[in-house]
Amino acid sequence: MIAELISVGTELLMGQILNTNVQYLSQKMQEFGVDVYHQSVVGDNMARMVESIETACSRADIIILSGGLGPTEDDITKEAVAKHLKKPMVLHQPSADAIVAYFAKTGRKTTENNFRQAEFPEGAQILPNGCGTAPGCICFDGKSHLIVLPGPPHELKAMFESGVVPFLSTHMEKRICSRMLRIFGIGESFVAHELKDLIEGQTNPTIAPYAALSEVSLRVTASCPLEEDGRALIDPVVEKIRERLGDRLYSTEGESMAEVCVRILKQAEATVSVAESLTGGMVSSELVSVPGASEVLLESIVAYGIPAKLRLGVSEETLKKNGAVSPQVAAEMAKCIRERTGSTYGIATTGVAGPGPNAEGVPAGTSYVGIAAEGLTHSFYVRTSGFRNRVRTSVTLNALDALRRAVLNLQLPK
Repeated sequence: MIAELISVGTELLMGQILNTNVQYLSQKMQEFGVDVYHQSVVGDNMARMVESIETACSRADIIILSGGLGPTEDDITKEAVAKHLKKPMVLHQPSADAIVAYFAKTGRKTTENNFRQAEFPEGAQILPNGCGTAPGCICFDGKSHLIVLPGPPHELKAMFESGVVPFLSTHMEKRICSRMLRIFGIGESFVAHELKDLIEGQTNPTIAPYAALSEVSLRVTASCPLEEDGRALIDPVVEKIRERLGDRLYSTEGESMAEVCVRILKQAEATVSVAESLTGGMVSSELVSVPGASEVLLESIVAYGIPAKLRLGVSEETLKKNGAVSPQVAAEMAKCIRERTGSTYGIATTGVAGPGPNAEGVPAGTSYVGIAAEGLTHSFYVRTSGFRNRVRTSVTLNALDALRRAVLNLQLPK
């Protein structure tokens, strides 16, 4: 089957809002084995919206429209669908009652225009909104199904899971099962070389590489009637990839490096503290973005300047002899933050983000990561280049990878 996505809203065309809904919907369509060939954005204009709907219906089996379900006069997505269907708009009383109850619960009064959100093309299947006041709907024009969803991402995702997934499950003949593998420390060309025979010989499952900053992802995808069959097809391929790439493959379930670190620290009943210079809090931010990080992250400081490094406990002699950007300072920062906080592990970063050299003449991109644990004080050089945030992001990932390796007793970079 073929799907087409239509995002509604002049604010999207003007770049005032980042359209994250299409990424989510495209991914969900792939899970159901539905191909997405076209995506479009249309403003709040009836003629152009109807034209977009009719074009989509001429070439797709499923059309998903998102946005334009609010209470104002320019929210006309459902009206455009009704015009395409040549059907009248009718009030859905249960939706109207739900809107009244929603406003009463929040201590507000329902205004007349709110009931526009309870009107739908005649014969539509209603999709209740558990997160807001705008229900969605599913309509059929004799050839194509039109699925209408709200624009706010949290409402769209909740409605898709509660209403659209059951609908698709009854209409699809197959499902797509995927696993995302995450790889750090080697480039896309090296990954492709190591897996050349697997990639060239792929049928079902398929292997698709994706390059990102400092890491590579592999999506292994199988087409099958049932998800369990897909896993059975995928698992042997994943094991072959693991054998080829070794510990550079850090996740077979799409986890970020920070998610892996938090998970394995919990499993080891271990903790970490962070001292950051170059990265300025990015390592800590990555860890804190993971739910449950409070169980493993004891403390974090940004020791950016020389005085801050001295207050942390780095010796003046080490700084004078080696400079602030050095493996010795990185190692001592990691050791000091661990000793100050009593954490199992200490990690630290120092370097020059650029765009030019620092006051001591150290070139941009020169960076070091330090890690400390019981009986371990280690640091290593991070080879990176590019614009300022690229350097900082690369060093952040290297610091987290060092933490992963230390917790799992893997070889640390030299």
